[in-house]
Amino acid sequence: MRRRWLRPLVVTGLAAVTLLGAGVTLAPWHGRESGPTTAVAPPAAQEPDAHVRRLQAHLTTVPGDWQGWAALGLARIQLGRITYDPAQYLAAETALRRSREVRPDDNAAAMIGLGALAAARHDFRGALRYARTAVALDDYAADGYGVLTDAYVELGRYDAATTAVQRMLDLRPDTGSFARASYLFELRGDQRRAVELMTRARESAITADEITFALTHLGELAFAAGDLDTASAHFAEGLARDPGRPALLAGRARVAAARGDLTAAENDLRAATDRLPTVDHLMALADVLTAAGRPGEAARTDDLIRFSSQLPGTTGSTTDIDLVLFAADHGDARTAVARGRALLAARPSAPVHTAYAWALHAAGDDRAALTHADRGLRLGIQDARAHYYRAMIRLARHDRAGARADLTRALHLNPYFSLRYGPSARATLTELGGPA
Repeated sequence: MRRRWLRPLVVTGLAAVTLLGAGVTLAPWHGRESGPTTAVAPPAAQEPDAHVRRLQAHLTTVPGDWQGWAALGLARIQLGRITYDPAQYLAAETALRRSREVRPDDNAAAMIGLGALAAARHDFRGALRYARTAVALDDYAADGYGVLTDAYVELGRYDAATTAVQRMLDLRPDTGSFARASYLFELRGDQRRAVELMTRARESAITADEITFALTHLGELAFAAGDLDTASAHFAEGLARDPGRPALLAGRARVAAARGDLTAAENDLRAATDRLPTVDHLMALADVLTAAGRPGEAARTDDLIRFSSQLPGTTGSTTDIDLVLFAADHGDARTAVARGRALLAARPSAPVHTAYAWALHAAGDDRAALTHADRGLRLGIQDARAHYYRAMIRLARHDRAGARADLTRALHLNPYFSLRYGPSARATLTELGGPA
C-alpha cells in the first residue's frame, strides 16, 4: 500500500498557535501583524463547489472585481484538487488571467492563484516564480507564503521552506499552515511534532474538506508509525463525515490489509478506484489481489495503470512518483529510469530521489542508486519503504551489514509498510541473521 507523496494544496481560514520546533525552529505566533492583506482565501464556511457558484454569480454583476476573479481561480484549483478534474484547472487559469486583465499591476492575488495553479500542475519552478512575485507585492499575503512553501519543499529547498512556512504561521496559523509545517517535520523525521501540528490542523479546520484532509493525513502518519488502531480511528472518523472519500477508503484498506482482511481491503479499494482511479489506488488494489492469490486480476489492474500512463498530459514534469515505482517493479527499468530522471529534474525533492534510486536499482546501476537512496533519507524521514529500498540496493552492492540495518529499521518503523515488499523484507532479514 502506498501513501501519496505530495501533500495537496490547502487554502483555509484562521486559528492560533504557539510552536517550538526541534531540528527546525518555528517561532511563537504573536498575533497578526498590521498591514495590507490580499483577499484570496475562500470563506471558511463554504465548500469549494458552493463557493465557485457564489463567486460566479457575484462576478456576473461585478465583472470588474479583480480580487473576485482571483478568488474564483483559487476556488477552482481547490475543486480540481478534490475532483481530479483537469477542466477545473483550465477554468482557474481563465479566471486568474481575467483578474490580471482587470488589474495588470500590483495584483498579488492573481500571482498567488497562478502560483497555486502551477503547483497543482507540478510546475514547481513556475510556482516559485509566481509566489516570489506575490510576496514581493504583498508581504502580508499568507497564501503567497503557502505557495512559496510548497514550491520550496518540492524543489528540495527545505531550509527556505521552513522560513516560508514560519512566515505563513506568523500571518495566519490555520489548517493550511499547520499542515505544511507538519510535513516539514515529517520529512525531518520528527513524527511527534508532525502529528502535533497535523492535530492542530484538524482542530483549526472549519470546512468539511479541511477536516477530512487533516483526518486523512493523521491516519497516514499513524499508519506510517505502525499504529493501526489510531490510523483506523482517524480514517473511520473521516469516513463517517464523508463516506465516499477515496483517500479515506484507501487508508482504511491499508489498515484492513495489514490486519489480514484482504476482502475488506479489496472492497474499499474498488470503491475508491470506482470514484477516482488514480495510479496509487490501482497499485494498492493490484497488491491486494496479488496477496489474495488472484494474479490474473492483479495483472488486469496493472494494465489499467499502463493505459493511464499513456494518457495525454503525462509528461516529465507531471509524472507521479508512483509511475516511476510501478515501472521499476514491473520489469520496465528503462522507462522507470527515464521517468525518474525527468521527475528529478522537475521536482528534486527527497521522495523523488528515493523513487529514482529504486528505478536505478531496477536497471542494475546500484552505485548511482545508493547515492540517490542516501539523498532520499538525508533529512531523517521515518519512512519504512525508503529504508527497504536502500536495504536492497546495499545488498546488491554486497553490503550485508548495511542491508541488515536498513531492513531492521524498516520493520521497526512499520512492520505493515507494504503488502508487496513486506514478505521480502522479513525473509531477507532472516537470511542476513535477523535484526541488527
